[in-house]
Amino acid sequence: MTTVLRIVLILMSLLVLVVMLRKIRQSKAKIEDAMFWVFFALLLVVFSVFPQAADWLSGLVGTMSTANFIFLLMIFLLLVKNFSMSMRISQLETKVKDLVQRIAIDDNEREKESGS
Repeated sequence: MTTVLRIVLILMSLLVLVVMLRKIRQSKAKIEDAMFWVFFALLLVVFSVFPQAADWLSGLVGTMSTANFIFLLMIFLLLVKNFSMSMRISQLETKVKDLVQRIAIDDNEREKESGS
């Protein structure tokens, strides 16, 4: 792993950590969601501080270069996060639809009671 890549990984990881800690302090991010990004940043720090670990995993997986392995791993982790967020959005949309239907039924029943 080149020195430039290591420096970029460390800087970006620290940036993500600072942003997430700031969002948690401002109560703009849930701790559960922020933990993913903190883990993501710490993983990048580990790979940049201990490039032998990334080299070993890269050889184990069979990628041509360590940088390709890191990019592949990060893309995979982001896809997993995207999938989990899609599932959460789907559940929330279902809950919103159920609430809207329940409110409409309650409003309809109130109109019938007041009209009778």
